[in-house]
Amino acid sequence: MHQPWQNESIIALSQRLQQSFAQLLGHPLDTTLPTDPLALAKALYHAPYVVLAHNGQSDPQFIYANLTAQKLWELPWDEFIGMPSRLSAEADLREVRARMLKEVEEQGYIDNYSGVRISKSGKRFELGPTIVWNLLDESGTKCGQAATFSSWTPLSN
Repeated sequence: MHQPWQNESIIALSQRLQQSFAQLLGHPLDTTLPTDPLALAKALYHAPYVVLAHNGQSDPQFIYANLTAQKLWELPWDEFIGMPSRLSAEADLREVRARMLKEVEEQGYIDNYSGVRISKSGKRFELGPTIVWNLLDESGTKCGQAATFSSWTPLSN
């Protein structure tokens, strides 16, 4: 069975995620990640922490969600990718989320975000300390944003 991480565009995106993070924050996303492009893509996809990315459109859509993210949001790859990223938050929290993304766009990254999100089945959870950074293309131009976090707390609905 073909896995998303085996796709050439996802292999390139995995490298972009790692490179943008290191460029903006001054250290690697994860020091245990391999440097080989295919091995990096596989390791990032199967990482025990969440990694998400959306494109740079005016209403950004998810372009990456690793397996941990898919499980947390209860969405398979095919449903996650292409979904407007604003839908990952409840309607009344989307304005707060939008302000945070604007701050990231202007500053390059933030490393202390926390917020409430909602899964496909309606399960709410609070993100632990989250790093959100601008995704940069090969020329250093912003082409989206990405986020990573390794802890979350289920909330009662």
